[in-house]
Amino acid sequence: MHRHQALEKLSAKGMPLELHDILVYGKPRRAFKNAPQSLRALFQENRSDATFVVVGKERYTFNQTWHEACAIGHGLVKEYEIMSGDRVGICMCNFPEWIVAFQAITSIGAIAVAMNSLWQADELKYGLDDSGCKLLICDQERIDLLSSYILPCEILVVRSDVHSEYHQWQDLRLRYINHSTYLEMPDAKIQRIDDTIILYTSGSTGRPKGVISSHLAIVSALLSWEIALQIWQLIREKRLPKSTSQPASLLAVPLFHATGCHAIFLAAFRSQTKLVLTRKWDPLEAAKLINNECISTFIAPAAMTEDLIYHAKISGNKLSSLLSVGGGGAARAPEQVKNIDATFARALPNTGWGMTETNSIGTAIAGENYLEKPDSSGLTAAVLDKRIANEQGRTLKPRTRGEVQVRGTSMFRCYWNKPKATADAYIDNWFRTGDIGYLDDDGYLLVVDRLKDMVIRGGENIGCGEVEAAILTSCSS
Repeated sequence: MHRHQALEKLSAKGMPLELHDILVYGKPRRAFKNAPQSLRALFQENRSDATFVVVGKERYTFNQTWHEACAIGHGLVKEYEIMSGDRVGICMCNFPEWIVAFQAITSIGAIAVAMNSLWQADELKYGLDDSGCKLLICDQERIDLLSSYILPCEILVVRSDVHSEYHQWQDLRLRYINHSTYLEMPDAKIQRIDDTIILYTSGSTGRPKGVISSHLAIVSALLSWEIALQIWQLIREKRLPKSTSQPASLLAVPLFHATGCHAIFLAAFRSQTKLVLTRKWDPLEAAKLINNECISTFIAPAAMTEDLIYHAKISGNKLSSLLSVGGGGAARAPEQVKNIDATFARALPNTGWGMTETNSIGTAIAGENYLEKPDSSGLTAAVLDKRIANEQGRTLKPRTRGEVQVRGTSMFRCYWNKPKATADAYIDNWFRTGDIGYLDDDGYLLVVDRLKDMVIRGGENIGCGEVEAAILTSCSS
C-alpha cells in the first residue's frame, strides 16, 4: 500500500481520523472532523487514573492533574481576574506545576505564554512586556533573576522555600483544592480558532518573536502525529513492538519548546502516556530512569541522542524498554540513525521536520523507512501542504534546491504585535520557513541549509545577533 492510499483509507468519511475541508482565517484547509474542539476538551476527554506525571518521588494521575488545574483555574479567575484572551506567563523548570498551570490557563480561555526558562533577566523582562502578561507563574530562580526590575504584572511563585513578598502557588492551591468534593473548571466559552498559546522563537535578527496559535492549530498537530503513525503501520503491514506496561516518555527537553510542549506533553493525553520529567540533562540519570520507569519513547535533539547511544555502548545497557527514539530541532547524521537501530534492543529511529510556527509538525519518517533514507526528514503531515520554491515564489521540480514553504491547519496565526514580520514571512499565502531543501523523486524532504545564519543549541534556534550581543556584553563587563 502506498502512502496516499493509506492516508485516504484512514481519513475517509466515517473514520475516527476523518479529514474534511474547513475555512481557517478565510483560507480553505484540511482538518480532522472528530478532533477535540479545544485543549480543554482534550484534557477533559482523557481523564483517568493512569499515571501521568512523574518527577522524583512525586507521581500524579491524569485525574489528579486535572483536579489541580481546576483549583488553580478558579484561583486565576477569582483572585487575578484572568479572563478570555488574557496572557499568563509560565517560566520555570520542568515541574508538574508547569503542566497544571498550562491546563488551567488554556481551559479558562486565556493564553499561556510559555517563556524560555534559559533566558536572562533582560530577556524575561522583554517577554513580559512584549506579551502583555497579566500574571507570571514562575519558580524562585526566575524571581531571583528579575529582582532588579519593576515588573509589569503580578507574580505567583512555585516551589519557593524562602520568604517572599510574592504570592505563593501552594497558598492559592490550598484555598481551592478539596479532596472530597472536587471543583469543576470555571465556565469558559472557547472557540477552536481562539488563540491559546504564545511560544517565543529566535530569528536571525532582533528580539525573539512571539508565535501565537489557536486550539485548532495545536490539536491538528497532535492528530497529525497519530495518523502518521497509523499510516506507517499500514504501509509496513506491522505494528510497533508491544510494551507490557503503560506507554511512557522521558521528558528531557524543556516544556517551553514546541517539542516538549506539543510532541511530548500534549501528545500524552490521547495515548495515556506517562511522562517522566527531568530538570537537567544527564545521560546516566536518563538511562536509569528509562530502566526504572520502563520508558518506551525518547524524543530529543541529536546531541542528546548521541549521549544516550554512547552510554548504552560503553555500559552494555541496551535500554530494552525503549521502542521509539525520535528526533527533531536539528539535523541527525545518517550514521546516528544506524546507531540507534544497532545500539538499542528494540527501539525504532524516527525524526521529523517542523517549526514553532507549524506547531512542531511538518514532515515525519520512521523505522525501516528512515533507515532506507537516513538523510531525509520524511513526508508531509496530513493537514499541511509543502513546496520547494525559488525567490520569486515559483514551485521547483524534485531534486531542485529552494526554500521550504508550507501552509495548512496547524500554522500559527501571526507573530504577536509584529504585523510587518508576519507579512514578510509569507509569499502568496505560503509560509517562508527559511530552510533550504529539496524533494526527492518519492516526495521526501531533505533539508540542506538555512537562508540566514542560525546557531542551534540543543534543538533551539538562536539568532547570530543574539550570540554577538552576548559576547559584546561579556567583553564589556
